[in-house]
Amino acid sequence: MRAYLLLPLAAALALAAPAPPPEFELVSVKKIWDAGAHNAFTDLIRFQDRWYCTFREAEDHVGGDGRIRILTSNNGDKWKSAALLAEEGIDLRDPKLSITPDNRLMIVAGGSVYGGTKILKSRQARVLFSADGRMWTKPQPVLDDGDWLWRVVWHKGKAYGVSYDHTRARPGDEPIIEGRGAPEWHIKLVTSDNGVDWRIITVMPVTGRPNETAIRFLADDRCVALIRREGPEPEKRSAWLGVAAPPYTNWRFREADHQLGGPNFIVLPDGEWVAGGRDYRKSPKNVTAIGPLSFDYGYKPQVQFPSAGDNSYPGFVWHKGQLWVSYYSSHEGKTSIYLAHVNRRARLVK
Repeated sequence: MRAYLLLPLAAALALAAPAPPPEFELVSVKKIWDAGAHNAFTDLIRFQDRWYCTFREAEDHVGGDGRIRILTSNNGDKWKSAALLAEEGIDLRDPKLSITPDNRLMIVAGGSVYGGTKILKSRQARVLFSADGRMWTKPQPVLDDGDWLWRVVWHKGKAYGVSYDHTRARPGDEPIIEGRGAPEWHIKLVTSDNGVDWRIITVMPVTGRPNETAIRFLADDRCVALIRREGPEPEKRSAWLGVAAPPYTNWRFREADHQLGGPNFIVLPDGEWVAGGRDYRKSPKNVTAIGPLSFDYGYKPQVQFPSAGDNSYPGFVWHKGQLWVSYYSSHEGKTSIYLAHVNRRARLVK
């Protein structure tokens, strides 16, 4: 029998002894790309001693058939294009990077069909692979029509991710594309041995129109999920934080206490978590922010990046004691790609 619990704030699941949240400070921000008309939805990774940053280039946030741009750099300072990937008639969106067990780069992206309009007609996730970051396989559809596999993480030789579908309230329903789709949406945890053939582990019982979900694995094999929600009521928009032990069918949840767009998080070497995404507290002038994340205190946005308008979707890499963050923003008039460096402040020992 499966058990699903939403924990109140005072009874949050303790993953570690309570401790004050770590503190972070912004060190630098640099624009690294603005060649496309609209540059957005980033991710960042370090592969074979080089940096890779990927994002979508298109005419607008929605509109046109988006292409996937991959930038590379040997030092994180000077960047150049390594590849530009396209599929005829498909808007390739939100590319996310991972490294396969056989040491290849993998991209998972949404493949949407707009047919020259701004109205979504259909969509299905795509995967692509590369041994060197330059030559890539053709985009390959995976899962079912309507599925958006938003991020992939490899753990002990298997790929895991959460796919969301806003066209069906439950798997197996007939799809509803018009308007905002089904009145309720669903997300499902899926796994694969090769990144191409996927199977469902469980449908996650999250309400409030759940969608973009980042997952990470802890040292003890537990899986943690940070879930964006877009319910019609404000109280159903706070992100949810979930945790499950193998086989990942028995989940516990708590609210993260903030609404997040384009959520991502990373587990630091000492076990602390850092999350980030679009911060809605200054709506309509939303900004990109990051901060500590924990089951003890939820999410605490702490560092605000130069950003406004169309922005967010950070990629995270911890490298040599510093957090590297890719993101996009339109605060300088055109949606561009930025790279930030963030330091962690040392805790004072009393």
